[in-house]
Amino acid sequence: MTTRSRLLPAERRRRLLDVGARLFAARPYADVLMEHVAEEAGVSRALLYRYFPNKRDLFAAVYQRAADRLLAQTRLEPGLPLSAQLAAGLDAHFEYFVANRNTVLAANRVLAGDPVIQAVIEGELDVLRGRLLDVTAFEDRDRELVSSALMSWLVFVRALCVEWLTTEAFSRAQLRDMCVGALLGALGAVVDVDRLERPG
Repeated sequence: MTTRSRLLPAERRRRLLDVGARLFAARPYADVLMEHVAEEAGVSRALLYRYFPNKRDLFAAVYQRAADRLLAQTRLEPGLPLSAQLAAGLDAHFEYFVANRNTVLAANRVLAGDPVIQAVIEGELDVLRGRLLDVTAFEDRDRELVSSALMSWLVFVRALCVEWLTTEAFSRAQLRDMCVGALLGALGAVVDVDRLERPG
């Protein structure tokens, strides 16, 4: 058992999230028990429950932190080819998905109907849509079309990634190419997408 130590509340919470993230990544959601988290973190179950009243709340906090970190890694820059920026952003997400397969599947399968978990996912998708919309720099009617296409594409990417993690029926390179190609194809049907591929 881990030796218990006195920490400031923020440090304690961070440690609990670190332990939770590690356990949720290593085991299916049903196999992670709050007593396991408490034991590995070196705290009593009573203290753990003061920070996170139940396992769902702990998982939601773990997933929110992961989403925030992924968003920090996927900044987009106007002027660069859209496909290159998409590929880089997707790769950052794929790295997390591979390292945290159980966590991603729990959020998108086991807890698919949970409103708190879905709010975390929808919040991340909305930020990503906003960033992609800004980098395309379309205006007026085109912007509305692109906004709708982007949200639909993000949902498609999410579903395809879950399928990839579950079945491994195609390679990571194929996954990335399908995702990038799907968006460029959808946008190309309604706007001049060629200008998004020209740097500068």
